[in-house]
Amino acid sequence: MSAIADLTLYEILDERFRTGRCANGDARLERLHDDCRWAEGPLYLPAWRQLVWSDIPNDRMLRWDEATGAVSVFRSPAGHSNGNTLDREGRLITCEQGNRRVTRTEPNGSLTVIADRFDGKRLNSPNDAVVRSDGSIWFSDPDFGITSDYEGHRAPSEIGSCNLYRADPSTGEVRMVADGFLGPNGLVFSPDESELYAADTRAGHIRTFKVTGHGTLTDGRVFTDCPGVDNIRFDDEGRLWAAAMENGVRCYAADGTLIGRLRVPEPVSNIAFGGAKNNRLFITATTSLYSLVMSVTGLPRVL
Repeated sequence: MSAIADLTLYEILDERFRTGRCANGDARLERLHDDCRWAEGPLYLPAWRQLVWSDIPNDRMLRWDEATGAVSVFRSPAGHSNGNTLDREGRLITCEQGNRRVTRTEPNGSLTVIADRFDGKRLNSPNDAVVRSDGSIWFSDPDFGITSDYEGHRAPSEIGSCNLYRADPSTGEVRMVADGFLGPNGLVFSPDESELYAADTRAGHIRTFKVTGHGTLTDGRVFTDCPGVDNIRFDDEGRLWAAAMENGVRCYAADGTLIGRLRVPEPVSNIAFGGAKNNRLFITATTSLYSLVMSVTGLPRVL
């Protein structure tokens, strides 16, 4: 573990970033690990005080232990895994780019396939997933894992487009809920679950949709432009934080205004809140895993 001194870690672009205490945390980043080829998918596991994340080109998942600082291999091979989340029972949900599927890790370590096809055709390469309080699993399916052998296996798209899907918790039905994306990526529900926010990396913006009572999406619109956006997370005061490659970690107010930024020394792929108080921001950036204890708190996960 090493500290990355940087007096300009916080960039204040709007007074709301200051008054919201967004710049009152640690004065420097901690580098927890730096032996990845391309790191993504951080997920904090409260019960074990551990963080798991994906090292996609190396086809492995890694695990960092908060108590000891030790890093070990969680799973290898890992299907060129990308995004990770937890379901309502605390089970690990993983998007496997290489295997072109979404899986659930059972308590005994076995894997259950949640989704690998839509309308009889193989998915492209699932990227990120979120679980709603009704147990449904929503995931993005760009073609990042099939365009080359670097993050998966080069192959043609059977579906022919990049979309968002919903897997029904009771029937297992996989339904397309939104299309028209160039490169759908990170997903997150609004604090009250009335909206779904979705990053489109290739388009360089974040879209938002209304979630109906029937588990469909309506009224899609662009929430804000965000060059390089990958994944997104809410804090508990309704600000949206975005991992944005060379643009660091960006913070947006509820009206879509960019109010501040965290400068990171490597292109940022993903972020996740965790730690005992859910105020430790974990950042995957190219080869490294960083963390920052903040004075803002991540949105609690709904169980």
